[in-house]
Amino acid sequence: MSNIKYILGHFEDPDDLMHGIDKLQANNVSIYDVFTPMPIHGIENKLGVKRSRLPIVAFCFGITGTVAAFAMIYYMLVLDWPINIGGKPAFAFPDFIPIMFEVTVLFCSFGMVFTYFFVNHLFPGRAPRVMDLRATNDRFVVAIDVKANPYPDKIDNILKDAGAVEIKHNERKYVSYE
Repeated sequence: MSNIKYILGHFEDPDDLMHGIDKLQANNVSIYDVFTPMPIHGIENKLGVKRSRLPIVAFCFGITGTVAAFAMIYYMLVLDWPINIGGKPAFAFPDFIPIMFEVTVLFCSFGMVFTYFFVNHLFPGRAPRVMDLRATNDRFVVAIDVKANPYPDKIDNILKDAGAVEIKHNERKYVSYE
């Protein structure tokens, strides 16, 4: 069994999946990942998934947009082409605020789209990495790394007791759509 990398337990119901996760964790079996066709409330806490750092990234993109907008407006209106309109100062900060806000939102939105594509490996022309194709349709799949858990027969029995409808031993890490 040295060429088997993952044990995949297929469940038909999300409640059975949650029960299976509880049974695996009660027997000290570490779970590699869980693939579901829809979001399941509370699964992140069971699996110990850390809170996302995306709000910090969004804030950084927003600050970058604010600074870029301020620098652009200041350069254009004060340094490059100062125009005296009615004796008003060239640097009138309240006039900068709407444009700074719009550029902040623009940088943040485009930055988050590019970050999403980068983190999830969804670049154009690249096939998505999926452990089992039925996980995107109607099955809930628990993937267990064999290297971290040395007793595959014990894991098979735990998955059967938890209500798994199918147990597969996967030799490859990912299946592509091609």
